Amino acid sequence: MGVPALVTTPAEASDDVRYVLGTPLHLTTYAQFAALCLGLLHRSGTTAVDFTNTQIVTMRRHEPGFKAITSRFDYFVPDGMPLIWCLNWQGAKLRDRVYGPSFMQYLIARSPPSVSHYFLGGSPECAAKLRATFRAQNPQAQIIGARHGYFKPEEEAAIIDELNQLSPDFIWVGLGTPKQQAWIHRYKTQIRRGVICAVGFAFDVNAGTKKDAPVGLQRLGLTWLFRLATEPARLAPRYLRYNTLFALYLLWDGMHGRAFKVYLG
Repeated sequence: MGVPALVTTPAEASDDVRYVLGTPLHLTTYAQFAALCLGLLHRSGTTAVDFTNTQIVTMRRHEPGFKAITSRFDYFVPDGMPLIWCLNWQGAKLRDRVYGPSFMQYLIARSPPSVSHYFLGGSPECAAKLRATFRAQNPQAQIIGARHGYFKPEEEAAIIDELNQLSPDFIWVGLGTPKQQAWIHRYKTQIRRGVICAVGFAFDVNAGTKKDAPVGLQRLGLTWLFRLATEPARLAPRYLRYNTLFALYLLWDGMHGRAFKVYLG
């Protein structure tokens, strides 16, 4: 029977936003946010979306430079289960996160021929497998361009020219944090149109070049533990730093009554 089609009528942005460590997180579901993104295509200019986990909210709180480079993002979508728990403590009543890899698969697998996609990121092998995977899932998906993530700085102008020439509806950026956020910050105003999604690990997951955590671990908020077990040397310093800082900031701000409010410094 295939997957259900996407709703392609314009949708208005939701004003339902709650804060965790000062980051505004939009309360939404896969279907709601897909409809919203499709609605945004009817507007001029670009929209930047970050699929946000605890590392990102912690970096935005702890590192002023990172907060500055994420200032041009329009939506921060809760991608990690610990953030869902924090939001539900505020009464959000969310049943699930909107996980970047799953959202990418959800939207492209349901895309009609009128919606086009461009991939930027991953290894050359990953980029090739990603296109093949999505075309196998949805033969009518319009994947009109792709570049691996190992480009040189002097090649970036050509990438922007290509994006403006092809004019894709969705630009999926999988360069990893913080590189992908910095790239979007630099070029958002130079790209004429489209929804730019910072999805990081989604490229490897959907291409099958890296394994994702089992669903049971994901629901327990232990995706990070599975990834740590598979890539300990690369991920241990990152997780030790940001998981610890997240817990400490949440405790500190909770004690001062501002964990779920705008952080003003």
